[in-house]
Amino acid sequence: MANIKGGAITQATTQAAAKPQKSMKDLIVSMQGEIQKALPSVITPERFTRMVLTAMSTNPTLAQCTPKSFLGAMMQAAQLGLEPNTPLGQAYLIPFKNKGVDEVQFVLGAKGLIDLAYRSGEITDIQAHEVHENDTFEYELGLTPKLKHIPALKDRGAVILYYAVWHTKSGGYGFEVMSKEDVVAHKNKYSKAANSSFSPWNTNFDSMAKKTVLKQSLKYAPIKTEFVRAVSQDETIKSGLEVNMADMPDETVIEAEAVDKETGEVIAKNATTNDDDEILDAALDEAARK
Repeated sequence: MANIKGGAITQATTQAAAKPQKSMKDLIVSMQGEIQKALPSVITPERFTRMVLTAMSTNPTLAQCTPKSFLGAMMQAAQLGLEPNTPLGQAYLIPFKNKGVDEVQFVLGAKGLIDLAYRSGEITDIQAHEVHENDTFEYELGLTPKLKHIPALKDRGAVILYYAVWHTKSGGYGFEVMSKEDVVAHKNKYSKAANSSFSPWNTNFDSMAKKTVLKQSLKYAPIKTEFVRAVSQDETIKSGLEVNMADMPDETVIEAEAVDKETGEVIAKNATTNDDDEILDAALDEAARK
C-alpha cells in the first residue's frame, strides 16, 4: 500500500494510527494496583479513583495536562492519605504551565496540613482563625507570650489578621500572627502558581492564608522528620512514580518576574527554584538536630 507521495506505509504505522489513545481515566484505572500500595487503610483504591475522576470532571483542564504529572500529583495525595479537590480542602490538583507544558501541581490545603500535624503524634490541638476589624484581639510576645481573641457578635467587619496556635502532648504551645498584607506578600514570594486562575488562592483565600500562618507557626513546634518530608511536597510537580514520592525532586520551573497572571505560564526565561519555603528550611534544621 502506498501513500500519495509514493512512500510505503508500514503495518506498524497503520496499527498505531488505528489504535485509540489511552484516556486519562484509563491510565488512572490501570494504576489501581500502585495506588493500593500507597493508600492508607482508611481509603480504598476505588474511592480514591472516584475522587480523582471527580476532580477531572469539575476541572476539565486537568485532563489536558501531561499524564505523568497528573499521576505524580495523584500519587502524592494518595501516599499522604489526603482527598484532592473535594470540599474538605485537604489537597488540590492544580493545572500549571510549567516549562511551556500543561502539568499538574500538588498543593496542600489548610485542612490537609492540620491532619498531617495531628498524625505526627506530637500535636494535640492546632487551629487557625481570621481576625476581623471589629473583633477584640490582643497578642504579646517576649518571655511570657499572650494571645486573646474575642470575635465580635455581629458586624465583624473585614478580615485584617490571621493567626494559628498549637499545643503539644508535653504541654508546649506556640502561635503566629500575620496581617493580611503579610500573607499576600508571602504568597507572592513563595507560591509558584498562586496567580493561576485555578489556584485555591483565588477560590478560597482565607483557607490558604490559614495554611500559610499554620506553616509559619509550626516552625517552632517539635515536629518530626516525617512531617517535614510530607509538608515539603506542597506546591510541587513530579512526573515519576516512587514508593515514597517525597524522595522525588520538584520539577517546577518559574520566573518570578514574568508569569502570566491568568494561566501561571512563564513568559520570560525560566529559572529553577528550590526555595520551597524558608519555614521548611528551619524545620529541617530542627529535625536534623534531634
